[in-house]
Amino acid sequence: MDKITKTDDEWRAALTDDQFRVLREHGTEPAWTGDLLENKAPGVYACAACGAELFKSGTKFDSGSGWPSFYDVVDPDAVTLITDISYGMARTEVRCAACDSHLGHVFPDGHGTPTGERYCVNSVCLAFKEGDDPDAAPAVLGDSEQQK
Repeated sequence: MDKITKTDDEWRAALTDDQFRVLREHGTEPAWTGDLLENKAPGVYACAACGAELFKSGTKFDSGSGWPSFYDVVDPDAVTLITDISYGMARTEVRCAACDSHLGHVFPDGHGTPTGERYCVNSVCLAFKEGDDPDAAPAVLGDSEQQK
């Protein structure tokens, strides 16, 4: 995969202020505010910065966290996982492998999901491509109601 590299000025021109703050400066959108949190349409979630496909809607579940959550990626090579020890805790940051944009974090607490993982991703980092892919149906496993 060819890496996409741009200057900060080029990223600023291509992204909204919120997207730049989260994708390039490793920020976080407030919980429960993302446009894609409640999206249940079939399709693929891609990186908002470069368009690389990251998650299928069939792996999306309601984790109750306030951010879109997925239990798996489209391809393991689609993301880069980085140890993040900021804010006095150990977490695993998720970045787009194509453009190195910050997406969110992955946690080993996806109870009820096939992988046991919860990729907690900021909506502003994602572009949704609606499609009729049969395995892109909204996930039932792992819904927060079933986790209780």
